[in-house]
Amino acid sequence: MVDFSKVRAIDFHTHAEEPCGCHSDDGYDDLQATMASYFRAPWKHPPTVPETAQHYREQNIAAVIFPVDAERETGYRRYKNEEVAELAAENDDVLIPFASIDPHKGKMGVREARRLIRDFGIKGFKFHPTMQGFYANDRMAYPLYEAIAEEGGIALFHTGQTGVGSGMPGGNGMRLKYSNPMYMDDVAVDFPEMKIILAHPSFPWQEEALAVAQHKPNVYIDLSGWSPKYFPEILVKYCNSILKKKVLFGSDWPMITPERWLSDFEQIDIKDHLREDIIKGNAMRLLGVSE
Repeated sequence: MVDFSKVRAIDFHTHAEEPCGCHSDDGYDDLQATMASYFRAPWKHPPTVPETAQHYREQNIAAVIFPVDAERETGYRRYKNEEVAELAAENDDVLIPFASIDPHKGKMGVREARRLIRDFGIKGFKFHPTMQGFYANDRMAYPLYEAIAEEGGIALFHTGQTGVGSGMPGGNGMRLKYSNPMYMDDVAVDFPEMKIILAHPSFPWQEEALAVAQHKPNVYIDLSGWSPKYFPEILVKYCNSILKKKVLFGSDWPMITPERWLSDFEQIDIKDHLREDIIKGNAMRLLGVSE
């Protein structure tokens, strides 16, 4: 288990990737290469889960890690949740396992979610409405949310524009409309006991995300996917005030390294006494490991 008293930060948004060359026929490697160029990442293929763990161990940072199940909409084979959970368990000094299930999988997905929480120690689930092709408030997804809520899991939703498919013809089929954070407001109303995280500064819907997080006690925001030096002024203002207990450090590894994010975070106008909560304390409370 992670010794939270010793790590310097908790990164709430990192991606699990398989070893290179597992699926050469589905276009996923082309997508990753384009994304690496978009984010100016220094690798040709994303780091694997063990490589990710080693990097975070060297940085003395804990990380929430997850795959993204979007195989129905994109054709990209999913990285099996069980495999990610097992690798996370082998590196549980730094990795905190989340999973991902396309809500279109219906009852099969509901069974999988309960099993992953009960048998594999999964703490939460990543949803990517743009990649998975659904609106978060589509009642089709509600049985899965119900299972997550009943089992005490966290639901983390991609919001805003995405680097996935950016610059590719037709955006590689990615429809940005699905990830407006206002759709998560319905989910927060209908599942008030389920902790919900709106991932990323939600361009071009930043104010919608802030409004939902301020209005709904069970909604948080992770600050991943952007260098802090590009945060809009209103987001920084809310981090310093109304949402100071509800914003979380997230890098979006491997597209952005945690050390780069933390270094840039030091340069923005955040009140000194709030920095520890944003990079660690708020995440600990959300995970239930501190009050």
